[in-house]
Amino acid sequence: MYIPSYFKIDDKATMLSLIKDYSFATLFSIHDGIPVATHLPLILNRDNIYLYGHFARPNPQWKDIKAQTVLVIFHGPHCYISPSWYETNQAVPTWNYVTVHIYGEVEWVENEQELNESLHEIVSKYEPPNSPYNLEEIDDAFLSGMNKGIQGFKIKINKIEGKAKLSQNHPEERQRLVATKLEQCLRTDEQEIAKLMKENLKKELY
Repeated sequence: MYIPSYFKIDDKATMLSLIKDYSFATLFSIHDGIPVATHLPLILNRDNIYLYGHFARPNPQWKDIKAQTVLVIFHGPHCYISPSWYETNQAVPTWNYVTVHIYGEVEWVENEQELNESLHEIVSKYEPPNSPYNLEEIDDAFLSGMNKGIQGFKIKINKIEGKAKLSQNHPEERQRLVATKLEQCLRTDEQEIAKLMKENLKKELY
């Protein structure tokens, strides 16, 4: 990923936090000589060494992925930045965003207990606290049958890099103008980018 120095995320904890908050990822590999991608949730293990997930078995991407270095992209908040928000009209539009890239190697999760633990992690992460659904109440035979339709895997994290494009290449006054405009938007991504921009401006002051 192209990362100018002023957009680079150096703090690993910040990148891991973004992975946890935006865990629906895009997994890229090469299949039959061409790039392919699958969109799926990936969960960090407790030691932050592996990402856990699973493919639907009919998905051909998994069949030759094991011998490759794969790329996983976690997409954080992103939004359009209008030059009409600047103090001058001599400017062009841009896009602010936050993202994390992971490079690693795939290992199969063949042990059913390990697979079920990863599935429980996903369900517990996304089910509301007051949800009546509990994966532990599912009949073991039924769950085992459903597991035959997926291929569990884990990705050993070899490299992690993060980018936060938050208008840092613009004057501080312009950054504040943009953040203020974004705060007035109703969409979640604009609100999140505004919050991150203001947090970044505070860091620059101290």
